Amino acid sequence: MITDMLWWCGFVAFVLAMLALDLGVFHRKAHEVKTREALIWTGVWVFLALAFNLGIYLGLIGSYSTVEVRHQAALEFFTAYLMEKSLSADNVFVFALLLSYFAVRPIYQHKVLFWGIISALMLRGAMIFAGIALLHAFHWVMYLFGAILIFGGVKICRNQKVEVDPQKNLAVRLVRQIMPVAADDHQGRFFIRSKRTFMVTPLFIVLVLIEWSDLVFAIDSIPAVLAVTDDPFIVFTSNVMAILGLRSLYFALGGIIQRFHLLQYGLAAILVFIGIKMLAADFYKVPTFAALGAIATILVLSMIASLFWPPRHTGIETNRPRSSSRSR
Repeated sequence: MITDMLWWCGFVAFVLAMLALDLGVFHRKAHEVKTREALIWTGVWVFLALAFNLGIYLGLIGSYSTVEVRHQAALEFFTAYLMEKSLSADNVFVFALLLSYFAVRPIYQHKVLFWGIISALMLRGAMIFAGIALLHAFHWVMYLFGAILIFGGVKICRNQKVEVDPQKNLAVRLVRQIMPVAADDHQGRFFIRSKRTFMVTPLFIVLVLIEWSDLVFAIDSIPAVLAVTDDPFIVFTSNVMAILGLRSLYFALGGIIQRFHLLQYGLAAILVFIGIKMLAADFYKVPTFAALGAIATILVLSMIASLFWPPRHTGIETNRPRSSSRSR
């Protein structure tokens, strides 16, 4: 038990140290993140995730008693990481839409996404532990999660257009009722004080929307990871590792992600597959290696198909007022 807690504390300390290094050293001054820098950071986060996975496999990370157990844990980590990484494609789409809608200047985009990721990590952690507790306490929750995944996959297939309408978003409307919104970003600040009144800037509104969108996507992604494993350490670490690289992934792929328009169908197929796997778990347990192969195959085929059959349109819309003076 003490050993387990040490690994938990060590992982959290590692994450905090990397985030402090990212914000306090490499991005201490606000600047536009170029593609080369984004690709380097994406490679760093992927390398760290694979190194962590190798550490589990070799028995250097985690308190797994036997070789078979740690090998299975490593396979589950990689499967959950790959699945979460692929499902993050929707987040990248939404990030691009929100930053475009509010005309967030490139030098402030990293700051907004950084704090968005920090909040997402805390929110996801709470949802993961709640989901695991529910699965252990009520077996029937597994069928509920499976149904949610299948419903989410079918919904993606039936509606390919990603719509963002901040004017109708409940969280944004609530913020505007509590505090007034300033007219511009005020050099990248989230809050300002004007005439003895505290105000939020449009950057804070973007941050709220990023958190809201991650909450929506987590409803699908967390049950999907729980279908792979119910080991809290594997679920949490794989999810965190995937989210940590999401910000750099946006800057690396933001300009080309729209080319993979059929990726939406691939993500839908992955959700349906994992949902069926969860529903059938009491009758037939799909081996983790087979699930990993299926997820990787669906992901690769959808990307290759996107290149062979270019889109007729982007499939992305923003419900933006025509009278707005901000440029897309």
